[in-house]
Amino acid sequence: MATAGADSSPQTTRPRTGHHRVIVVGGGNGGISVAARLRRRGVDDIALIDPSDVHEYKPLFSHVAGGTARISETTRPQRTVIPDGVSWIRDAVSAIDPARSSLSLTGGGTLTYDHVILSPGIQYDWASVPGLAEAIGTGDVTTHYTGDLAARTSLRLRDMRAGTVVFTQPAGPASCAGAAQKPMYQACDYWQRTGVLGDIRVVMVVPDDTVFGIPAFDREIGRAIDRYGIELRTSSALIEVDADAGDAVIGSASGIERIHFDLLNVVPPQSAPEWIAAGGLAAPDDADGFVEVDPDTLRHRRYGNVWALGDAAATTNSKSGGALRKQTMVLAKNLVSALEGRRPRARYDGYGVCPMTVSRSSVVWAEFGPSSELMPTIPFFRRMYRESGLSWFFDRRILPWVYWNLILTGRV
Repeated sequence: MATAGADSSPQTTRPRTGHHRVIVVGGGNGGISVAARLRRRGVDDIALIDPSDVHEYKPLFSHVAGGTARISETTRPQRTVIPDGVSWIRDAVSAIDPARSSLSLTGGGTLTYDHVILSPGIQYDWASVPGLAEAIGTGDVTTHYTGDLAARTSLRLRDMRAGTVVFTQPAGPASCAGAAQKPMYQACDYWQRTGVLGDIRVVMVVPDDTVFGIPAFDREIGRAIDRYGIELRTSSALIEVDADAGDAVIGSASGIERIHFDLLNVVPPQSAPEWIAAGGLAAPDDADGFVEVDPDTLRHRRYGNVWALGDAAATTNSKSGGALRKQTMVLAKNLVSALEGRRPRARYDGYGVCPMTVSRSSVVWAEFGPSSELMPTIPFFRRMYRESGLSWFFDRRILPWVYWNLILTGRV
């Protein structure tokens, strides 16, 4: 039975040429936990490809930026979470040839597979917004989507006493897009408690018609927006950063607006790694290049030995870490069925969850399906839809423990 936390897990520090029964691409939440589930089901000869020696629990980045978590709580050595019996190849994929069932590695070498699971995550397209790549992390332009800048963002928000702060959420697909808002509400709560909120102009830019997109959650989050006096720009997006002038250029159907900022917190536009589309695994009409899978079985529509989950998969759910638990369960069951010559029958229902932090001590627990229908884990507990301190405690204190000890080990 697989467990996480074994320093003796097989490791490869340089690329290999060889063959594996199953190769998992990506050592984040999805890759580690699906590998652990497969090991628990008795699958052997699994290799996991990931170059990073640090594993990050990214849901806490918004708490770090909001001043309610330490950056040290978000990371552990990657070797401690690799499941027993899984070979770790510390490299990255540069190309895939699904017709030959092969992967090329950036460090050299080629691997072949019986089955491959693609969970490489999503890439940040900083250069797609003019001026953003040059400005990010250099002063008054920051983000909380990377750990180092999340910690720096926390200090900047804490020390703000007056001025204009702009938060932006990108148009198009994004990993946990709602997380763009979480540090803002925590900062507003802090500024309100310390008596300086009245001197700070807060602007939130979102691409949709409403702040969340589902009426039940829009109402709850809207109460927080009202009590903090946040200026909400809907159906809008950051289209340029003029760092020299200190302006964020916002585009919408009504025109162009330049907002002078003292601090700009950006969540960048995002897309799948280029090698997915280059390898013919994306749908021809998918400009963002995500893996073309059956959203129910998570199996590729054209290549039966290719599977995908998480942010890089073209599923119908909202992209979030909360969706991965069910995805890994379904994919592991279906892959084992395929290995045994049976038809995959497990189905992913499109569940997604976003614990929307709306203060330093409360969360709106948003659970929903691919058509924006409500999908509560506890249907009779209506309080979960409302702003709640209990939900905050679960999100901030319980979920990190569950992640490190149960999710990554394939137990839940």
